[in-house]
Amino acid sequence: MSIKLYQNAANADENSLKNHQHILFVLSENKTESIPFEHILDTKLQRTKSEYKDLSSNPVTIDLPSGGLASFVVLNDSLNTFQRHTLLRKATKPLLEEKPESIALCTFGDTATREAHACAAYYVVTVNAAALPNRKKDAKSNQLKSVYIYGYQAEHDYNYVNARVAGNALCRQLTMTPPNELTPTIYRKKLADLANENGWQHEEFDMSALNKMGAGAFYAVGQGSEPQDAAIVHLSYQPADARKDIAIVGKGICFDTGGHNLKPAKYMLGMHEDMNGSAVAIGILLAASKMQLPVKIDCWLAIAQNHISPAAYKQNDIVTALNGMTIEIVHTDAEGRMVLADTLTLASRQNPDLIIDFATLTGSMITALGDRMSGVISNKPELACKAISAGTRSGERIVAFPYDDDFDSDLESDIADIKQCTIEGGGDHIHAARFLGKFVENDTPWLHTDLSSANRKGGLGALQSDTNGFGVGFGIEMLKMILEE
Repeated sequence: MSIKLYQNAANADENSLKNHQHILFVLSENKTESIPFEHILDTKLQRTKSEYKDLSSNPVTIDLPSGGLASFVVLNDSLNTFQRHTLLRKATKPLLEEKPESIALCTFGDTATREAHACAAYYVVTVNAAALPNRKKDAKSNQLKSVYIYGYQAEHDYNYVNARVAGNALCRQLTMTPPNELTPTIYRKKLADLANENGWQHEEFDMSALNKMGAGAFYAVGQGSEPQDAAIVHLSYQPADARKDIAIVGKGICFDTGGHNLKPAKYMLGMHEDMNGSAVAIGILLAASKMQLPVKIDCWLAIAQNHISPAAYKQNDIVTALNGMTIEIVHTDAEGRMVLADTLTLASRQNPDLIIDFATLTGSMITALGDRMSGVISNKPELACKAISAGTRSGERIVAFPYDDDFDSDLESDIADIKQCTIEGGGDHIHAARFLGKFVENDTPWLHTDLSSANRKGGLGALQSDTNGFGVGFGIEMLKMILEE
């Protein structure tokens, strides 16, 4: 997606907007300036028994005399990033539903307010204008081609915003791709193409290689599919001025049947999105590359399917992971922690400064938080605190959970070194983290992200689509905060 940006420091007036058919007015809570089409806005507010201050909770749209559509929203100074993005999403939705070729963003207030509002509005508009998979024969293909900003002119072209948008869009595009169009074979080819396009180093560990290496945890999941096309894919971005070395790990289960512990239809629907963690990791990698962040990123992607077949792994199997630990299989639908276990070992053996993993891992995290925010668990308490701050900055809210070792008693096995999970469930999001932590070597700082908010009906924060790309913005903010240390 390439959108042309035009910036004008002067306030918009009705004359300058006469050729615009889709206009967003982002207003400050203290109205000290005249607003174009104010008389029409006032008429609508009176008709709906509303006041100017109500625009801070309920944006309003009006039809213009020219036949255009305008949306008005007030952003109070007290709003955090998530709240600001949410209001802007609501305000821009009726504009974007008409598939416009251009949108005018008009900001008001003091200089600092205009700057913040212009940046936030530009992000919300452009991220929601990204093309997403749509197989309807009559789908509209019109794409947003230009954005006009009035009332503030930055000394840049919002390239850092464009980078985040590109990462989020790629994440959603991959996640929403139907499962017959994103098998492990196809996915691996897409990743190779992305590496070639962006100058990333690329290597793969296929099933044969993983078997020879002794990566039995990953292999146990991959062996149930035909063809056996699962693999751990390693992509690397290595700028010459790198100041940090970060590993990003993503769960890439292209479809999850649950295996022998087969999911019922209600819970299998949508399981093509169980690779969302890997899509988040790739989105972060793309955004960081476009931003040219001075950080080396090794992106490790556990690409597989969890299918049922005579060869599929089963309850009470004992498998040996890459680090030599034996695992007793308790539930075949807990495959995510199996493929991540060996992937985390590979990532940690390169001795990065930090590992961050992303996975749609447990139903219990959704039970704990719902689908409005995601949870993190870390082997270093300070990392969990940093993650909460990064979530606040990015508008992708994060909640930290404990990593206490007394949960290990629930994973004790009579026959193996560790149980994969418990059959009772309980605090499975914490059990999963305690399990995964056993495979992180060299005491590497590690942050586990359980993406309970990867899909929310009606959108979340800045995003209008149900599949929202949560984690890309948060991950970029984590990288930036680490570089600030």
